Amino acid sequence: MSWLWSLFRFVLILGIGFIIIRPILQQISVAFKSPEDIYNPTIYMIPVHFTLENIKNALDILNYWPLLRNTLLFVVSTTLMATASCALAGYGFARFEFPGRNILFACVILTILIPASTLMVPMYLHFRNFDVFNLVTLFTGREGLNLLNTYWPSIIMAAFGVGLKSGLYIYIFRQFFRGLPKEIEEAALIDGAGGIRTFLMIMLPNAIPPIITVLLFAFVWQYNDTFYASLFMTNSELMANSVAALPANVNQQLPRLLGIEGTEVRADPNHVAMIVDTGVLLSIAPLIILYLFVQRYFVESVERTGIVG
Repeated sequence: MSWLWSLFRFVLILGIGFIIIRPILQQISVAFKSPEDIYNPTIYMIPVHFTLENIKNALDILNYWPLLRNTLLFVVSTTLMATASCALAGYGFARFEFPGRNILFACVILTILIPASTLMVPMYLHFRNFDVFNLVTLFTGREGLNLLNTYWPSIIMAAFGVGLKSGLYIYIFRQFFRGLPKEIEEAALIDGAGGIRTFLMIMLPNAIPPIITVLLFAFVWQYNDTFYASLFMTNSELMANSVAALPANVNQQLPRLLGIEGTEVRADPNHVAMIVDTGVLLSIAPLIILYLFVQRYFVESVERTGIVG
């Protein structure tokens, strides 16, 4: 009966795996389909007429390579800043006793529970007239700096630990640092190390698992973020904004690429859908490649951060 149970598990895992990756397989199939294959009912996954025109058109409409460069530069920068600030905050909550610590940590937990959309208006107004301690008003007489349609809102929030999903990252670091033995810090204190030096030289090197976890979470969520991108950076060249506007851009630019611009003939809606699906596939391709290289480290790091178990 053991072989029967093994067969059942294999079929079950295979079926669940196929359900999960089926949308990606369909997008890969569509990316290489010719428009004449759209209405062929005998074609399911494997195209009859292979073509690279869908990929070429999607790359052209998205302006893909400059867009990817700008997006990766922005995402990597905010990811590193969010990881550093949240690690410092998590260490503070885990190891230091100060008045109001529990209340502040409860506020951190609330940032995980409260939907970001409820804070949309206050955040928009805050960065519409950004001012710290009214210094801008004091020295210039202006109401504040307009940081909208720039990268600064996300950069500022990531640097100070209040960015996208930062509450969860702080919680991850806090749980991990609480699990480390205090004797490590006591030994560093005897050797004359202060709090910052202990954090940088002792605690961070031991915190590789949560660092990897937070880095990957922050990278993927920042890369896919549409809420802050549409709220603060409407006109910025980011992948999330371009993918959101992709259907409209394909409808507008595809006739030009097909050489039917200036006529009353419009592109086939199904052909437009093929280009949109191809563009979406290109947008998630960096994440798929990243997962292929780091999935083993990611699983191991999650198991050791105190999130589970």
